Amino acid sequence: MIAVGGGKGGIGKSLLTANLGVCFARSGKRVVLVDADLGGANLHTCLGIDLPAASLSDFVQRRVANLEDVVVDSGIDGLGLISGAQDFLGSANIKYTQKLRTLRQIRRLQADVILLDLGSGTSFNVLDFFLSSHLGIVIIVPEPTSLENSYRFLRSAFYRLLHHRESARPFLEIIEQAMLPNNDKAIRTPHDIIRLVGRMDPERGDRYRAWLSSFRPLLVVNQVRSPEDAELGPAVLLACRKYLGIELDLLGHIDYGDNVWQAVRTRTVLMMQDVESPVTQRIWHVARQIEKRMESLEVAGRERLKL
Repeated sequence: MIAVGGGKGGIGKSLLTANLGVCFARSGKRVVLVDADLGGANLHTCLGIDLPAASLSDFVQRRVANLEDVVVDSGIDGLGLISGAQDFLGSANIKYTQKLRTLRQIRRLQADVILLDLGSGTSFNVLDFFLSSHLGIVIIVPEPTSLENSYRFLRSAFYRLLHHRESARPFLEIIEQAMLPNNDKAIRTPHDIIRLVGRMDPERGDRYRAWLSSFRPLLVVNQVRSPEDAELGPAVLLACRKYLGIELDLLGHIDYGDNVWQAVRTRTVLMMQDVESPVTQRIWHVARQIEKRMESLEVAGRERLKL
């Protein structure tokens, strides 16, 4: 399971998810794309197909019993799609039991690679799907709002991870305070919460520090127009390490190209339409970098959030 998020809308999550799916399918893997953004489902558009009749929300609301029954053919060999059609999964009101059932069924899909296209924002649903995946990709674009949202997304994801793993009430209350933007404990970064918890319980502080060390999302810089934009990736890695204590793994950047919006406008698959362009070559590079991480996971394994 690979989740593609980033906190902000309009940064290319769906387009990248769809085209990475094409790369993996053309490499001989069985791939299923899951549109987990039911409030703004558009993966089908990126694949050039009509909105399927059955969707993930049908499964969540038990109109369909088996998630495999809502997988539709994308028209590309080896690539299936589970579409999102209604504003349901993106809602903060989805029940915890519904989330568990959905995650269990996603994990059981007959596929080598499952790509989750997450919605924008930092709702618990978005964060839990991100944390429950083997690999979590954060996409940013060279804009101040995207950077702010990505830092908020990463910080919130780590706090959510702590909340799931902590069981003692006093420390849960601290974590819940940390998740508030202007909390009265002056917790602004993971460093702050680890420092506070460490003063109360040194052993627990060490445990939090180890969890932070093992929390290593992947980063992709999208819509790069200049050499300066391309340097954003390393700069974000340094900033996250210094201010958040979070180590990111940079997969690369993807250039801005007119062929991207042309593919969206004409409802054609970018990777099938323009295989030699700089944009598609960059996407292939990112896909190969992900495959390397997948191979490492098969050897070493990675602890994911087990909801």
